[in-house]
Amino acid sequence: MTVLSVLPLLALPAASASDSALGGNVIQMFIHAGLVVKLVLLILMAFSVVSWAIILTKWRFFRDALYETDYFLDIFWETSEFSNIYNECEDLDRSPVAQVFKSGYSELKRMMKIHNLSEETDVGMDGLTEYVERSLRKATIFQTGRMEKALSFLATTGNTAPFIGLFGTVWGIMESFRGIGMSGSASLAVVAPGIAEALIATAAGLGAAIPAVVAYNYFSSRVAGIRTEMNTFSADFLALVERQILKKNLSAKKD
Repeated sequence: MTVLSVLPLLALPAASASDSALGGNVIQMFIHAGLVVKLVLLILMAFSVVSWAIILTKWRFFRDALYETDYFLDIFWETSEFSNIYNECEDLDRSPVAQVFKSGYSELKRMMKIHNLSEETDVGMDGLTEYVERSLRKATIFQTGRMEKALSFLATTGNTAPFIGLFGTVWGIMESFRGIGMSGSASLAVVAPGIAEALIATAAGLGAAIPAVVAYNYFSSRVAGIRTEMNTFSADFLALVERQILKKNLSAKKD
C-alpha cells in the first residue's frame, strides 16, 4: 500500500469509525474484544484489585506504625523503669520498635529471674546482654518480615502486568490483521476498531503496574527507615541494660 492509496483512507469521515464495533466506549471495546484479550483484561483487573487492597492496607499499617513508634519513643526516654514502659506499650501492636522492646525486655526479665532463682547459674553481664541482643535481633528480623509481607505481590504486579497487557495487545493485533486478510479490506473502518480493542490491554497493564511500582518503592523506603529505627533502638536499649546491670553489680559489691 503506497502513501497515495492511504491518503483517501485518512480522509474518511469520523462517522464511519463511530458506526463500527468500537462505539467510542471502553465497555463496548471490552465486549467486542476477542476471548484471549478478555482473559488478559480479567487477569489484569484481578492484579489491580489485589494491588489496591494491599496498598490501602499497608498505608494504614505504616501510618499507625509511625504514630505508635513516635509515641513509644517519647514514653521510653521519659520513663526510667522498664516495667512501666512495658505496661504503657501493651496496646502498641503496630509499632515495630515497641515490639522489639517488648521482646528484649521479656528476655531480660526471664534471664534475671533465672539468675535470681539459681545461684549456681553463672550468668554475668556479658551473658545477659548476649541473650537480650539475640532476642532483639530475632524480633527485628520478625518485624521486618511483617512489614515486608505482601510487598512482593506489588513488585510482581509492577514487573509482569505491562508484559501481560502487551501480550493481549499483540494477540489482538494479530486477530485484527487476520480479519483484514479474510475480509480483503484494509480501510480504517475495519482496522481501527480491532487495533483499539487490542491496545486496551496495554493500557490496562500500565494502569495496574504504575500504582504498584510507586507503592512498592514508597513502602520499601518506609521499611528501610523503620528497620534503621529498630537497629538504633536495639543499640540504645542494650547500652541501658548494661548500665543497669553494672549499677546493680557495683551496689552489690558495696553492700
